Amino acid sequence: MAYASQKDQIPVFFEDTSIAFASKSNSQLRKTYWLFSLMNQAQVVNLGTFFIKIALKLHLPIKNLIRHTIFEQFCGGETISDCQQTISTLANSGVGTILDYSVEGEDSENSFDATAAEILRTIQKASESKAIPFSVFKITGIASTELLEKVQRKESLSSEESAAYERVRQRVEKLCSASHQLNVRIFIDAEESWVQGVIDDITYEMMEKYNKEKAIVYNTYQFYRHETLASLKRAYLAARQRGYVLGGKLVRGAYMEKERIRARENEYFNPIHTSKEATDKDYNAAIDFCLENVEHISICLGTHNEYSSQYCTCKMKKLGLKNDDSRIWFAQLLGMSDNISYNLAKIGYNVAKYVPYGPIDAVMPYLIRRAEENTSIAGQSSREYLLVKSEMQRRGISSL
Repeated sequence: MAYASQKDQIPVFFEDTSIAFASKSNSQLRKTYWLFSLMNQAQVVNLGTFFIKIALKLHLPIKNLIRHTIFEQFCGGETISDCQQTISTLANSGVGTILDYSVEGEDSENSFDATAAEILRTIQKASESKAIPFSVFKITGIASTELLEKVQRKESLSSEESAAYERVRQRVEKLCSASHQLNVRIFIDAEESWVQGVIDDITYEMMEKYNKEKAIVYNTYQFYRHETLASLKRAYLAARQRGYVLGGKLVRGAYMEKERIRARENEYFNPIHTSKEATDKDYNAAIDFCLENVEHISICLGTHNEYSSQYCTCKMKKLGLKNDDSRIWFAQLLGMSDNISYNLAKIGYNVAKYVPYGPIDAVMPYLIRRAEENTSIAGQSSREYLLVKSEMQRRGISSL
């Protein structure tokens, strides 16, 4: 970890709020300040999400309130066309957009087909715009989780289940094939450990088919799992042996509590690291490994961690890699960690924001997770709040 201790060797710092919030007007900044000040209070978040769920179930008229607060902060709109303003605003600061159709909770063949069709539209949109460097999807958005679990457990499938699983494979194939044909890189998101094995199998099959010349299909590696670093290295060796480029999105992970609870209830070894320090160590080791093998691995760091982002830029500098090396990207969620995204983009690093979109009702599970995540991640809301507060003070505007 010597890089971060040598200040003169660090290519980028993340304290400059004038860059982070340059695209926000005073009124937008004030609204962001109040939103994060509320999200900084766990009790308020818990009560708020509870009443929002009830209000939506009772069809109470709160959508406009949601639309102009948490939805506006973390989502691009309800449709792809609604996202155009966000895409343009990000592009003006050198930040790309990853359109993320964030509808959740659907579980029928018709909904799976509809979701796949929508993801195809994001791929088409990306092919038409340099401002959209990636597409993304979750396999559970186009497949039954129960079916994926059964496949992962290697249980016998009924003829109906076999047919359903074949349709899942066809949907994934259609999305990856379109991405290859249109030269659009696509992330396949990581999910819970009880379906991740089958997701990996499908993803590596797609990589072998479509990553012969460069990374089109990217798997996602969750480093809060203790076996992930070894899995990444095995995937690299397999890719070299089979003659394709490995695409990897490196994240810490999003299902920690679910994993712990399920491991405890089913009495199996918890796949999650016992400490954040162990996760951070593996994450940064993965950065080292990927950059040292960048001729055969393309990566995107999906992280809100300032140290890891800085660590990667230092490693790139040490290896003589250019800031805008097309094989290396950074990504953060819309509405979060703008100090990382915009300061990286300002000096030429490849950066993109995940821009979720979809009907308000359907993306509420995503929005509630964002609110809860900002409260539960140590210091996340406080950090966002203090950054916005600092910029308001710099501009000399009040919170009223």
